[in-house]
Amino acid sequence: MKIGLVQQANGSDFRANIEKLKANIRDCASRGAELVVLQELHNGLYFCQTESTDNFDLAETIPGPSTEEFGALAKELGIVLVLSLFEKRTVGLYHNTAVVIEKDGSIAGKYRKMHIPDDPAYYEKFYFTPGDLGFTPIQTSVGKLGVLVCWDQWYPEAARLMALAGAEILIYPTAIGWESTDSDDEKMRQKNAWMISQRGHAVANGLHVISVNRTGYEKDPSNMTNGILFWGNSFVAGPQGEILAEATNDKEENLVVEISKERSEFVRRWWPFLRDRRIDQYQNIVKRYID
Repeated sequence: MKIGLVQQANGSDFRANIEKLKANIRDCASRGAELVVLQELHNGLYFCQTESTDNFDLAETIPGPSTEEFGALAKELGIVLVLSLFEKRTVGLYHNTAVVIEKDGSIAGKYRKMHIPDDPAYYEKFYFTPGDLGFTPIQTSVGKLGVLVCWDQWYPEAARLMALAGAEILIYPTAIGWESTDSDDEKMRQKNAWMISQRGHAVANGLHVISVNRTGYEKDPSNMTNGILFWGNSFVAGPQGEILAEATNDKEENLVVEISKERSEFVRRWWPFLRDRRIDQYQNIVKRYID
């Protein structure tokens, strides 16, 4: 199966961003992609750098304008498409939500981001209610997709639960970058930790991992920080953690990568981690801390 990853730099013009996304999706499809994955909150800037009630106006319902427009494109191209949207569930209740669009343009399923960060320039707890749909893979014509979102990618429990529920691929739409005052060494440590964590999920679960990050610089509207330089490096890892493809650090890029889901079965036969799990001894995993 061929998978397309769209790594894009966004501006303040939503319409321009969406048109560029659609052109990039078309490019991936023209190169044989059957599944195309977009970055986190792909329609606009990463607005969580500040806490502003005005930003709630950016949210939309699901189904809504984006699922309709991108659904029509998915149907036209005959592809499965992974979106990442700011969901307005009702007044005062919002989520960071990934939506999977099937080849016929219908909504195959959605996932609401479970782990919500709250750090300088990443004030997501102000905007997003933690997800309530669980870690449930979404069945599509190209397989069972274990879709998670950004901060979820640091939690092995999330990847494991998706795998235990039958996910055939782990997918992470992402928006992560550097604060410009970090040293070059610190920047590399952060990026490497990000990749190592996700490659570890691939190894521990014997699954491919698809991680799609945005790129480009986005200014902090409040001027409290120096803004975020999103570090790109979207990548695909195989079930032994091997890097199958990796995008550039600072450029917009569409990757189209061929993977073999059958390889996951072969790797799991060699490394039967699921067989050897001591589920009778893991009760403490549900505690916050073991005193």
